[in-house]
Amino acid sequence: MSRQPSRHDASLTWSRGTPDFAYDTYDRSHRIVYGSGVTVTASSAVEFKGDPTKVNPEESFVGALSSCHMLTFLAIAARRRLVVDSYEDAAEGYLEMNAAGRLAMTRVILRPKVRFAEGVAVSAAALAELHRLSHENCFIAQSVTTDVTVEPA
Repeated sequence: MSRQPSRHDASLTWSRGTPDFAYDTYDRSHRIVYGSGVTVTASSAVEFKGDPTKVNPEESFVGALSSCHMLTFLAIAARRRLVVDSYEDAAEGYLEMNAAGRLAMTRVILRPKVRFAEGVAVSAAALAELHRLSHENCFIAQSVTTDVTVEPA
C-alpha cells in the first residue's frame, strides 16, 4: 500500500544585528516559524557562542526524538486499549565525534516513565515490547543514524 507524502514546513530568518561579523561576536539568534504558526527563537548551543536562554538545534533534535517516541507509544497503547495517564521522559543527547571524526549527535537516550490508568496491568516484558515497537515505528528515529536507546524508568 503506498502512502502519499506529507509535507512539514519551517521558515527560518536571521539577520546581522551588529556592525561587525566576527566569529566571536556575531549574534546566532534566529527565528523559526513552523507550519503550525508556532514561532521559536533559537540560537546555537552555548559551546558554540549561542544564547543559553534560547533553544538550540541539538536540544531540538533530542526533543523531536523524545516527542516522536512518546506519540508513537501513545498511539500503540491506545490501539491496544491500554489507557495511559501520564508519560514523562528525561532524554539526553550527546554531541561528540563520530566514526568519521566529525561532530555529530551520535546517541540519544530516552528515559520514558509511563503511568497507566488504575486497573491497567502491563508487565515489564510487555512494556519493553511497547517501547521496541514505538522505536521501530517512530518516523524521526527511522530517519537518523544516531543510536537511540530507550531505558524505561
